[in-house]
Amino acid sequence: MTMPEDALRRASSQGGWDRRTLLKTFGAGAIAMAGAPLLAACTGGSGPSASASKTVSFGSGSSDEVPKAAYKAVTDAFTKKSGITVTTNVVPHNDFQNKINTYLQGSPDDTFTWFAGYRMQYYAGKGLLAPIDDVWEKIGGNYSEAMKKASTGADGKMYFVPNYNYPWGFFYRKSLWAEKGYEVPTTFDELTALAKKMKTDGLIPIEFADKDGWPAMGTFDYLNMRLNGYQFHMDLTAHKESWDQKKVSDVFDTWKELLPFQNPNALGMTWQDSAKNLGAKKSGMYLLGSFLTQQYTDKTVAADIDFFPFPELAVEGRDAVEAPIDGLLLSKKGGQNQSAKDFLAYLGTPEGQDVYASVDSSNIAAAKGADTSKFSPLTKKMADVISNAKSISQFFDRDALPAMANNVMIPALQSFIKDGNVDVKNLEAQAKSLYAAQ
Repeated sequence: MTMPEDALRRASSQGGWDRRTLLKTFGAGAIAMAGAPLLAACTGGSGPSASASKTVSFGSGSSDEVPKAAYKAVTDAFTKKSGITVTTNVVPHNDFQNKINTYLQGSPDDTFTWFAGYRMQYYAGKGLLAPIDDVWEKIGGNYSEAMKKASTGADGKMYFVPNYNYPWGFFYRKSLWAEKGYEVPTTFDELTALAKKMKTDGLIPIEFADKDGWPAMGTFDYLNMRLNGYQFHMDLTAHKESWDQKKVSDVFDTWKELLPFQNPNALGMTWQDSAKNLGAKKSGMYLLGSFLTQQYTDKTVAADIDFFPFPELAVEGRDAVEAPIDGLLLSKKGGQNQSAKDFLAYLGTPEGQDVYASVDSSNIAAAKGADTSKFSPLTKKMADVISNAKSISQFFDRDALPAMANNVMIPALQSFIKDGNVDVKNLEAQAKSLYAAQ
């Protein structure tokens, strides 16, 4: 979500990390640091106290080159400002998400990249995170009420520092559309008509990739919100609404209209593969988060990318936007290290987020006062879409129970993409069992 997008995205109930896997993934030095006792600070000041550890371990699932470089710029700037050394342990994005549950129960880093909303609240409720109300006393003024709400646990305590969010929508190359005479669709009928024209022109109309399991959730979320409204999306992901009802079946029936226009090789492709197709003008448009633009290092291609929101269908029109929030959390162990809190506080400032954005411009900084003067026309458009949205969803695997997203939704969507069939009664039976166990 960076992705996701994101967002993103296997949930935590899959298998665990034993010590051998941890050593292979993180390295012995990281495990030694993660397991070492850190001195608790005695002060709540904005700078590191005399008794605080002068090191912070930072676990990052931002493994793609651009966000990895952006976080390095942040840690370097923080170290220069504070004198505190940050040791970053970068793990492949999907691996980081797949194993997060056991990671947090083992020897986690002090702070780590994660997501807002339910995916944060879930682990806070399990006692695996440290509250950061004292950090929010310093940075709270930098955030909107919506950002604060998304950073709050079910117990009312603060746990999350938002770094950025990013909208999901359809991305395309302006020059290709100008050459072909395509126009931005505002309704679903216009979208399908455009897709038919693109197919006639020899293009893959809608680029699509779901090898990793999570990207298809974005299409489901938008179709669900456009047909049934934002509140239904939230109630369904919380299992306050059942899966075996006509409203859910209608989502899949509507999606079937798009299947002939989506990349037929989707189940064997990563989102990065599809991004290359879009960049090479092999496909007409691509529904994904704005992290997509990280893939375009050629400035000519990057400047040629444009975006439009998911078209109107029914209830919500275009008022609901999928715009996941990414940022940092503090592990339970990290709560004992004042320097780790200082690092989170730094990221929660316009200064810290400007450093990040100077390297990764594909997202929208979450802090008020962050520099927008260098926004490209595309970034300005995306920021406007978010600011004008009536409702903002996180992403299915962030709004739903992790086991529901990973164990049920991913295989169900991949099966649907393969043959167009889905058993909503089975989805409901599995949801009932999983949510009852909470």
